[in-house]
Amino acid sequence: MSSIFIFPGQGSQSVGMGRELYENNADARAVFDEVDDALNEKLSNIIFNGTMEDLTLTRNVQPAIMAVSIAMLRASGLSLPQYVAGHSLGEYSALCAAGALSLRDTAKLLRLRGDAMQRAVPVGQGLTAVILGLDIDVVRDICAKNDCDIANDNCAGQVVISGLKDTVEKTMIEAKNAGARRAMPLALSVPVHCRIQQPAAEEMRAALENTEIKTPNVPLISNKTCSPISDPNEIRAALVYQMTHGVRWRESVLAMHDMGINETVEVGPGAVLTGLTKRICEDMIATKLEV
Repeated sequence: MSSIFIFPGQGSQSVGMGRELYENNADARAVFDEVDDALNEKLSNIIFNGTMEDLTLTRNVQPAIMAVSIAMLRASGLSLPQYVAGHSLGEYSALCAAGALSLRDTAKLLRLRGDAMQRAVPVGQGLTAVILGLDIDVVRDICAKNDCDIANDNCAGQVVISGLKDTVEKTMIEAKNAGARRAMPLALSVPVHCRIQQPAAEEMRAALENTEIKTPNVPLISNKTCSPISDPNEIRAALVYQMTHGVRWRESVLAMHDMGINETVEVGPGAVLTGLTKRICEDMIATKLEV
């Protein structure tokens, strides 16, 4: 059986996630402590005891989900399978798990990524929304007409769009008129994976050029290419690319299946990717790492 570890992105967070691991497992505790030290603040306190509003801030939630994911992996003691992949920020978790990025660098990059995304689009000017019940090609055509972007192709009938607030609102209205079952804003503090994040992409390009990226111990199935990559320069390019382009998760899971991967194991808080995998490819076994 060929398997892959998959790592979640924003939307999987909850206050208190990882607390039990921190209290009962030394390897997990070391992860949270190292992330706190790298960021020079007690992010762990926000994760375990903060408000959902504070945790959901992009600058907090990105390193927080990564910290919980890596803590779970290290507490499990499991060896890596043949591949890793991640949804959006989950690619950073996957690369950390595979030894391409150090834990400290991963935490710092994700804090910068969150701050850069917030700086790129002033509060209230951007919006991210989910469209349910429409084919992606229909959504893509509506987006093109209204100058907004597809942020996530999550599974058939679930597409996330992002951009300036007025363009997203127009797209939501037209999507409903085209037969969408639902079109609703998402509780994100910034618009994600869209062209107006170009300033953030340039910040990440500079940061990644100055960060050591090693060849991962197992290949990453990239959100950009939907295929395995291992070259550090190709990884850098993919991480910059994802700032302004959509996450091709549906295509990635189908590519995994075509490669002979028949089991996904979600490593991190929540079970969003496990649910998506089951919807995308019924032939694949989708499980959640429990520690």
